[in-house]
Amino acid sequence: MKKVLTVFISLVVFATTTYAANTMVTMKTSVGEVSIELFDDRSPVTVKNFLRYVDEGFYNGTIFHRVIGNFMIQGGGMVSGLQQKRTNPPIANEAGNRIPNARGTLAMARTMDPHSATAQFFINVVDNPFLNFREESDRGYGYCVFGRVVSGMDVVDKIRAVRTTTVGPYGDVPVKDVVILSIKRK
Repeated sequence: MKKVLTVFISLVVFATTTYAANTMVTMKTSVGEVSIELFDDRSPVTVKNFLRYVDEGFYNGTIFHRVIGNFMIQGGGMVSGLQQKRTNPPIANEAGNRIPNARGTLAMARTMDPHSATAQFFINVVDNPFLNFREESDRGYGYCVFGRVVSGMDVVDKIRAVRTTTVGPYGDVPVKDVVILSIKRK
């Protein structure tokens, strides 16, 4: 029994000291709260970038400006009136981590340039395998997943169900603003 207990304690100590816990954040929105686990271990550059914006309070008052109910909800870069906020320089795309764009995961939004992500992110509301990394090319790079919703998918589903419209050049804009009140570390 003593040998089994020693092995068990050794495994527990190994497990708790070898792997750092991933960072947790809470996103408060105008329709509810979402808890998110960030994948520090698999997307370190992206998580560091996201947390820089979190710690600066950048996301406070931004909106989910693009909502496609059978695809994703996107936010984190604009305030009411679709005014874009100034961001830090883009980061390298870590989609090569091969974490799939599955329902409930957070990924970085970007332009056609694979390495253009700054502050905007989206939450996949369905599995979106066509967004996954395939190869290191402009068309195959994919979108970097850097976190997942651990509680609050009901809030995400409320957001995905809001009525949308077109405003100027922007489609899929919520008729009534869905505001990110704050994102904070737990």
